Amino acid sequence: MKIKLITVGKLKEKYLKEGIAEYSKRLGRFTKLDMIELPDEKTPDKASQAENEQILKKEADRIMSKIGERDFVIALAIEGKQFPSEEFSQRISDIAVNGYSDITFIIGGSLGLDSCIKKRANLLMSFGQLTLPHQLMKLVLIEQIYRAFMIQQGSPYHK
Repeated sequence: MKIKLITVGKLKEKYLKEGIAEYSKRLGRFTKLDMIELPDEKTPDKASQAENEQILKKEADRIMSKIGERDFVIALAIEGKQFPSEEFSQRISDIAVNGYSDITFIIGGSLGLDSCIKKRANLLMSFGQLTLPHQLMKLVLIEQIYRAFMIQQGSPYHK
C-alpha cells in the first residue's frame, strides 16, 4: 500500500518539519509515504466571494492533477466524519482489503477545498470543529496514520 499526502501550502516551521520527518521515517516500516506540497494562491485581504472561488478552483486543478484515478481519496474537511483512532485504523485496513493500493489524503489551503475535490473524495474526514493551521494538521494527520498502523500491529504505542 502507498499513502500519498497532498497539501496546499509550503511547510515553513522547523519544529513541524522535524515532527513530520520523524513520523514519516516511522511509517516507512509499513508503507511508502509520498508527500506532495502544492503552492497556495495568495489571497488578497478582503477578497470577494468570486476571488475566493477562483483561488479554490486553481488550487483544485493542481490537486486533481496529482490524484490517480484508482486512488482512494480522503479529503480533510470540517464537515467530514470524525473517527476514533481505532476506527480510523480499521478504515485504512478495510481500504487495502477492498483492492485499493493507494490512499490519498488531501489537506487544503487557508480557504479549504473546492467542491470538486470534496465530490472526488471517497471519504470526507474531520478532526473536529476546531480550525487548525494546515501545516499543523499535516503533522497531526501523519501521526494518526502512524498510530493506525501501530493499532493494526497491536502495539502498545496506542493506549
